[in-house]
Amino acid sequence: MKRGSGPAASSPVTRRDNRVTTHVHLVRHGHHSLLDAVLCGRMPGVQLDELGCRQMAAVADLISKIAPLALQSSPQRRALQSAGIVATRCGLAVEIVPAFDEIDMGAWTGSEFSRLALDEQWRCWNEKRSSTKPPGGESMIALQRRVVAHIEQLRSLGGPIVIVSHAEPIRAAVMHYLRWPLDEFHSVAIDPASVSTISLEGSRGRVARLNGEVSA
Repeated sequence: MKRGSGPAASSPVTRRDNRVTTHVHLVRHGHHSLLDAVLCGRMPGVQLDELGCRQMAAVADLISKIAPLALQSSPQRRALQSAGIVATRCGLAVEIVPAFDEIDMGAWTGSEFSRLALDEQWRCWNEKRSSTKPPGGESMIALQRRVVAHIEQLRSLGGPIVIVSHAEPIRAAVMHYLRWPLDEFHSVAIDPASVSTISLEGSRGRVARLNGEVSA
């Protein structure tokens, strides 16, 4: 695993002993004006700001060099907008995949982080991600199951795949392949417009890149 500037140059298809390695590049959407202030979750209408558009243009330039076989996205507006910038640069259609939708934050959706900091249930959830969940929302275990199940379906495609999503789905995926417990989620940073790569070879999977930065 390494933290770097983006997908590896050899990304399209890697062959070892007649086995095909498929690289799944997980891209977090670009910056938006509510970032770090409001827990957006699946709140409708959240879209990229100017910085976010610049960030995703830089990601699109990088992604275009690896000639992805497919481009997939969360159904949330900010992710679709990000994927659209990549799609235009790469000449690809965007496939919406509900499996990589943002985690359902239930009653906390749309709450300011400053108010959530006073909520004991919020504190408990951030300490015990593996055994708690947002009120009326989705657990991290359920989130991890759906994103990993989707990634595992991509093994046979034999080419680089790009999925645009959110911090929590990407974090849940990489923690599975790192074999780290969900309660350690604070140890895994997933920044806006970052690229994390999971390499699938045979029956194995590994994190080849984590939270790779792309200059806007």
